[in-house]
Amino acid sequence: MDTLPTLLLKPGAADRVLAGHPWIYAGSILRSTVPVADGALVQIKDHRQRLLGVAFYNSKSKIQARVLDPERVAVDCAFFQDRIRAALAVRKKHLPGATSFRVINAESDFLSGLIIDKYADVLVLQISSLGMEQRKEMIVEALEAVFAPRAIVERSEAAFRKFEGLPETNGLLRGTLDGPVRIDLNGLKFEVDILGGHKTGLYLDQQKNYALVAALANSGQILDCFSFLGGFALHCARAGAAQVHCLEQSADACASAARHAAANGLADKCSVETVNVFDWLKERTAVRPHEKVIPRFDAIILDPPSFTRTRAAVDDALRGYKEIHLRALKLLKTGGTLATFCCSHHVDAVLFESIILAAAYDARRVLRRVAVFSQSPDHPILPAVPETEYLKGFAYEVAR
Repeated sequence: MDTLPTLLLKPGAADRVLAGHPWIYAGSILRSTVPVADGALVQIKDHRQRLLGVAFYNSKSKIQARVLDPERVAVDCAFFQDRIRAALAVRKKHLPGATSFRVINAESDFLSGLIIDKYADVLVLQISSLGMEQRKEMIVEALEAVFAPRAIVERSEAAFRKFEGLPETNGLLRGTLDGPVRIDLNGLKFEVDILGGHKTGLYLDQQKNYALVAALANSGQILDCFSFLGGFALHCARAGAAQVHCLEQSADACASAARHAAANGLADKCSVETVNVFDWLKERTAVRPHEKVIPRFDAIILDPPSFTRTRAAVDDALRGYKEIHLRALKLLKTGGTLATFCCSHHVDAVLFESIILAAAYDARRVLRRVAVFSQSPDHPILPAVPETEYLKGFAYEVAR
C-alpha cells in the first residue's frame, strides 16, 4: 500500500490507544509529518515512532483520528467485507436464529463512525464520521456482497454528524422498499417503518431483554411505561399476563403497538394509551392528606428514552429517574416486579441503582433485586471503550 501520512502522539497519549480505545483527540496529537486531508487514512505512531495503527483523520472533529486497525491495512471493499463477516459471526454465536439485529455497532466492531442494522432482508446504515462517509460506496458494495439484501437505506440523521462537518442525509441507497418491513423478534411479528421511523426504525438493543422481562412479568396486571412499539408489552402478554396497559406519548407509536398486538393475536390482552407518562403516573399517585395510594399492578416496566445526552444535564436526568421510580413503586403491589432501564451512557449502573433505592426509600418500599440487564449481544461492550456500554437495567421484587 502507499506510504501513509503519519500522526505522532504526545508522550503518554499512546497508552489509551494500546489499550484498545479508537478515539484520538486533538490534544493528544504532537504533529503530523505532512499536511493531511480530512477523511484521509493515516498511520498513528507514538512519540518514539512506534506504530500504533491506522486511522481516519478529520481536523474539524474533536475526535481527530479514529483508529481502525493496529496494523497497516488497506481500507477497501475487501476490508469492509472482512469486518462485516467477523461481526456477523459474533451475532450468529450469541443470537442464533435471530433474523433482525445490529450487524455493525461502530466502535464495538472496530468501525468507528458506522452503524448497520438488519431488519429481515433490509439493511439500514448510519454514518457519523467523515472517513466512513467518504467510503460509503465501498461499504454499500461490501453489504451487497455479504447479504444480497432487498434494499439498503441510509438514516444518517444523528445530530453528532455536525461535529464532523457533515449534513444529515437519509434515503434509499439500493434496491426497492415499499412500506413497512415485516420482521420477527423472538417469534413475535412487528412492522418497522425504516424510512420514516425513529432512528433506524426499532430498538434492537432490547431484543434479548424482552424475553427476560417477560419471564418475570408473566401474570396479572402489567403496566408498560414508554412502551414505544409494544416490545415488552407483547412479550409479557404472550407469556401469560392477564392484561398489559401501554403508556406512550407518540400517537404514531401507539397506533403501531395496537397493530402489533392485533397481528400477534394479543389485542384482547393489550390496551394502549397516548399520554405523557410523567403526567399519568403523577395523576394516579396524587392523594389527599392521610390517604394512601392503592397499588394496582403486579408488574411495571420503565423503559424511558435517555433523559440526558451530556454530563452537564445528569442532575436533571436523575431527578426525572427518581420521580418515575417513586411513583411507579407506589402503584406496584407487594410481591410485584419492577423492571427498569436506563439508556444514558452518562448514568452508570451504580448511579442508576442508587436513584432507584432512593425512590424506594421515599416510597417506603423494600426491594429484592432479582435480575440485572444489559444491551443485547448484537450491541457488544468493549470494557476498554466505555462509550460502548450505555444500556443497563434491573428487575426487583417488592419485598414489602
